[in-house]
Amino acid sequence: MSEQSPKSGKYARVMLKISGEALMGDQGYGLHPPTVARIAHEVKSVHAMGVEICMVIGGGNIFRGLQGSAQGMERATADYMGMLATVMNALGMQAALEAEGIHTRVISAIRMDEVAEPYIRRRAVRHLEKKRVCIFAAGTGNPYFTTDTAATLRANEMNCEAIFKGTKVDGVYDKDPKKFPDAKRYDDVTYDECLQKHLGVMDASAIALARDNDLPIIVFSLDEPGGFRGILAGEGTYTRVHG
Repeated sequence: MSEQSPKSGKYARVMLKISGEALMGDQGYGLHPPTVARIAHEVKSVHAMGVEICMVIGGGNIFRGLQGSAQGMERATADYMGMLATVMNALGMQAALEAEGIHTRVISAIRMDEVAEPYIRRRAVRHLEKKRVCIFAAGTGNPYFTTDTAATLRANEMNCEAIFKGTKVDGVYDKDPKKFPDAKRYDDVTYDECLQKHLGVMDASAIALARDNDLPIIVFSLDEPGGFRGILAGEGTYTRVHG
């Protein structure tokens, strides 16, 4: 995997990972159409630079498998329900991107041919080569894996050059900056530091998969207008997780 810096502006293909919560705005639940449209506009601005884009969106704004299992539901069943929630989010994002004039494919790890394509790696790569945005839904298709792990897996399969993780803050901190004013932000951090210090960038299996394949993770604020495009243009504030 290539070791480019965002400042080079040379990423040709990237994975954008966002949480389901990022789509709900201030509602506290579900999809907030103006927020989805704003994120779609951010994606369009990067697509206009000629960058090939994959996306994985979590489902926590609708249903979170771990939460369901904590309330007594069987974990596998709860996780499958969470996967279906990611499909709903993917369809919402597809509608917003197509309203921006971007050709988009929703590709599901669980077959539901009426609303999404099944995941076939070579077909997905071909979509990217044709400058279509690919939104990978339903996680890996397996319970016990998070959408962070799904994003890292698909990024490797698609030969992405980096994962861009959009969050509520402008990088990785040693503690929650919204609760602790003295929180320290990292410009660069290694995969092993993320694991050892429990920095909460992604879950451990996703970090390990990125480390084993030398896939950098760029953590940035999705709430910052133009933030996604700015990093690819060599600007902005972010944390780079690498080897």
